Amino acid sequence: METLFGFRGRRALVTGAGKGIGRAVAVALSRAGAHVTALSRTATDLESLTRECPGIETLCLDLADWEAVEAAVGAAGPFELLVNNAAVAELQPFLEVTRSALQRSLDVNFGAVLHVSQIVARQMIAQGMPGAIVNVSSQASKRALRDHAVYCSTKSALDMLSQVMAMELGPHKIRVNTVNPTVVMTDMGRINWSDPQKSAAMLNRIPLGKFAEVDDVVNSILFLLSDKSAMTTGSSLMIDGGFLVS
Repeated sequence: METLFGFRGRRALVTGAGKGIGRAVAVALSRAGAHVTALSRTATDLESLTRECPGIETLCLDLADWEAVEAAVGAAGPFELLVNNAAVAELQPFLEVTRSALQRSLDVNFGAVLHVSQIVARQMIAQGMPGAIVNVSSQASKRALRDHAVYCSTKSALDMLSQVMAMELGPHKIRVNTVNPTVVMTDMGRINWSDPQKSAAMLNRIPLGKFAEVDDVVNSILFLLSDKSAMTTGSSLMIDGGFLVS
């Protein structure tokens, strides 16, 4: 993998790196030769990550705390690669959406991406170095899902933010793309989609007839971070098994 993607010596920041996709991305980047900083708000997750992959540095932060993020991420940089993976899913029927669920989702799924990307991109520009940013979105940004009013909306906003970022940061040789997975078989994904009746309704809408594995998403993120995608920016890479065409 190190030879394929050429991350040797490059500095990367991954948010939401304690579990699931973010953790797998951090490990993959480290094993591909990158100097990785993993950010999570859960200290125990970061401790287990460093036991698994000792070369990874960590930041324990709540992304909703702008002042703390500004100080810590600014001091840890500069970075050439950024993966904004952290997200929350506050699932409520539209008529029952609460202000707290809305605010938390906006803070993490949208506001934190904007803020962390600002910090990292400003450093890239100051250093005069090109970079790549991948924002982890969802198929839910493209298709309405029951009880996902807030989640779908924040992911749609993330897609548009990413396109504007690509437009404005492109002249500085900074590329910005999203990956938009379907249900992913993380540990949590397997628990949430273990009910055959629940999973069948979604699987019937996916032409390939299966959910995504973590590696499906990780490999797509690595591609978009790498020079193999040097002419790709402002794009959304669907990892949905054909969900949107069904």
